[in-house]
Amino acid sequence: MPQSNIRPFGERKRANWIRLRTMILLRWFAIAGQFVAVSVTPYMFGIQLELGWCYFVIGISIIGNLIAGFIFPENKRLSERQNMAMVSFDLVQLSVLLFLTGGLNNPFTLLLLGPVTISATALSLRSTLALCAMAIVSVSILAFFHLPLQTMAGDILNIPPLFIFGQWIALIIAVVFTSAYSRRVTSEIHLMSDALAATQMALAREQKLTDLGGVVAAAAHELGTPLATIKLASTELVFELRDHPELREDAELITQQTDRCRDILRDMGRAGKDDLHMRQVPLVTLIEVAAEPHMDRGKDVIINFESLDHPEEAQPSILRMPEIIHGLRNLVQNAVDFAQSAVWIETRWNDDTITIRIVDDGKGFPPQLLGRLGDPFMGQRGRRKRDATRPEYEGMGLGLFIAKTLLERSGATLAFANGADETDDKNQNIGAVIEVRWPRHKIDAREGENAVITGQNTRFAES
Repeated sequence: MPQSNIRPFGERKRANWIRLRTMILLRWFAIAGQFVAVSVTPYMFGIQLELGWCYFVIGISIIGNLIAGFIFPENKRLSERQNMAMVSFDLVQLSVLLFLTGGLNNPFTLLLLGPVTISATALSLRSTLALCAMAIVSVSILAFFHLPLQTMAGDILNIPPLFIFGQWIALIIAVVFTSAYSRRVTSEIHLMSDALAATQMALAREQKLTDLGGVVAAAAHELGTPLATIKLASTELVFELRDHPELREDAELITQQTDRCRDILRDMGRAGKDDLHMRQVPLVTLIEVAAEPHMDRGKDVIINFESLDHPEEAQPSILRMPEIIHGLRNLVQNAVDFAQSAVWIETRWNDDTITIRIVDDGKGFPPQLLGRLGDPFMGQRGRRKRDATRPEYEGMGLGLFIAKTLLERSGATLAFANGADETDDKNQNIGAVIEVRWPRHKIDAREGENAVITGQNTRFAES
């Protein structure tokens, strides 16, 4: 699956996911709160309010909600502009209501943060900035222009100017901080969600390739018996038609083609519905399978392996997991992409661990990104400064994220570094170094908690 085709969903596309019904329901809650507050305040606290104008402003919201509920279907998804219009209307409506009820003297000015928070979590950056600007303007206007709060006796209720100024500064800071915080967290969640979806797609593709081997195995096993029957019947026909040469040739052709089908199935190398031996593979063989798509891309891919504790020990047999194959393949691809001429894959093992180091002779990882390697879509910030030698390359964030996620799923830990030493060839410098390490009991196919219990495969019976 070409990773360059994988992109996170755009901000405007995400904004189109919000249902009109959700916005209407939230507005009904706001309307109910406003109506109760306006109706109860004069009787409980003895404060005079312009009830007619207050009910008029609340009524406009009620009418808008009813119209939206009756005209549009319940499953209507709002566009970016429609979402922006609804949230802007709520912000203006609330500002007018606060203007009628004391401005910043009213403690309910805190509710202005609601529309801003919604825009930061659901709308694009442009819309969020516009709504933040509207909220700041509204707060500033309310600080100087508003109808005063009066008691039934005619006394005006005002908090000291210093507190009004503090309220104004606090609300502006809250608007900026809340929107920035909400947007940052939401963006991280969206990026991680997109990257995990891409990881699942990559793993599903690798799993399909693995399952294909099982389908071939089942086909070879199931076709064995009918082919043997055809071979037996055709052989008897050849014998019985010895006096009819023209018919005997057809029977011999059937026999020959049956033998050919048997040989083809046998060459597939599978004998059983679930070939247990296919669940494990020698370590170096698995690395070769992972690296094979990138072996002929103009760079030398050199594989070395050794046992640290017992040099004479045969290489371990490990679980043939799609996660490991696809994860290593992405790491090899990254190394080949940035290598100048060669990539080394060093495999070492002992009684406790199995380690794979992928080293290239390129420029190495950018030092400022070392701590963030493995985060999804990390390359987005630098798209304007692409490598002129590889204009088609758009960033390594997603590929490394998929590799890291899949390999960690198999029990591995990954470390990224830049090499400071030199290889045996003094003309080749070490660039990027990626080390993948497993506890041996996690992936060893012969020992440990995931050991595969294998039996003897049954070959096709000779006819």
